[in-house]
Amino acid sequence: MVTTVITGGYIATVDADGTEFREGHVVLADGRIQAVGDGPAPEELRRGAETVDARGCLVTPGLVNTHHHLYQWLTRGYAQDAILFDWLTSLYPLWARIDARLTGVGAAGAMAVLARSGCTTVADHHYVFPRGSGDIVGAIVEAASRIGVRLHATRGSMDLGQSQGGLPPDFAVESTDAILAASQEAVETYHDPSFDSMVRVAIAPCSPFSVTETLLREAAHLARSLDVRLHTHASETVEEDAYCAERFGMSPTDYLESVGWLGDDVWMAHCVHLDDAAIEQYARTGTGVAHCPSSNARLASGIAPVRDLLAAGVPVGLGVDGAASNESGQLGIEIRESVLMNRLRTGADSMSVRAALRVATMGGARVLGRAEEIGSLEPGKLADVAVWRVDGVEHAGIIDPVAALGLGALPPLARLFVGGNTVVGEGRLTLSDDDELAVEVAHASQELAARL
Repeated sequence: MVTTVITGGYIATVDADGTEFREGHVVLADGRIQAVGDGPAPEELRRGAETVDARGCLVTPGLVNTHHHLYQWLTRGYAQDAILFDWLTSLYPLWARIDARLTGVGAAGAMAVLARSGCTTVADHHYVFPRGSGDIVGAIVEAASRIGVRLHATRGSMDLGQSQGGLPPDFAVESTDAILAASQEAVETYHDPSFDSMVRVAIAPCSPFSVTETLLREAAHLARSLDVRLHTHASETVEEDAYCAERFGMSPTDYLESVGWLGDDVWMAHCVHLDDAAIEQYARTGTGVAHCPSSNARLASGIAPVRDLLAAGVPVGLGVDGAASNESGQLGIEIRESVLMNRLRTGADSMSVRAALRVATMGGARVLGRAEEIGSLEPGKLADVAVWRVDGVEHAGIIDPVAALGLGALPPLARLFVGGNTVVGEGRLTLSDDDELAVEVAHASQELAARL
């Protein structure tokens, strides 16, 4: 059994009581957290262990990314001044030329940046599967293994093209039957429900304006028969509200509930435009929310009512969203963005740095159905831990190390552990070469652009 003792750092456990230790320890053994406490670790736990000197560091749970489109790492910088619907229609022709090989490179690049920003668990929503593109889900799974992070992949889909009243062009959609068969195959091939799982798979039709009612109903039935989770976009923009009102005669929330898409096995991305009644529906059903502040700002979608969602008991996690609408690709900075955006919406007391850290960790764990496994530093949980340096010139002297993460510049990582294994050391990947990956991403981006 390999044991690692992280010692001397400021420990923010994010447990139910918000326990913190000014100079504490975290002991990792056999992929789990063995002990957490104040002061040095007991001598019997230190004997023969690797020691990580965390003096001058903030130690937190690994961050949980609840919504991303990893392939979009290859299409950053396009449609820079567009709102969602115009941005999508600009990019669909390019995305429709993706394949498994290019997706794998883009996914590896995106997950490398996520890991270097403190993220240990990544939820990806991939919904573009051109004919003959190969095993895209498999390529994303392989990319996650290359970086060393936990993956919640989804088999996304679109079956409502423009000719049927949807937003995506007809060449970018699949048939409903093909989607359902491929979704089941992805779950049966890659989903691992075990406690220590590195890969889980959910079923994820894209959005109310890109899929049919039949697909939504059948996908929900399929996911529940396979005991996996459901994911989609919801209430992201006022244009989506108008689309649902015109096409279905109801709000996005009422429509999704009518087709069986609210429940504690479901999480939605964005949820910017929820009224009080919709928030109550989410709370009553236990439906989770992926809050994506930077992407929502990039596309001028608005600011989600996070304070009201949390007050109602709705599970809320953080999301980066696709890098084509959040070119930084970093999850760590979304903690600060969440604090600032929510204060703009509802006042200075609406989001503390510790509340935002909780959303980024335990909140995300709840959203993905893994609150017993990840999201806090507690004995028995998986050894997913971020060790942030807060003694450099950017943060030296700050009175509160958690504020360094929640209000300051993103601290560099001394170490990032996933299952007790180091995947980032002193800001660089340990399982892949950062520079080689950068070259691969540049070439893949150029190749995809040339296909258009």
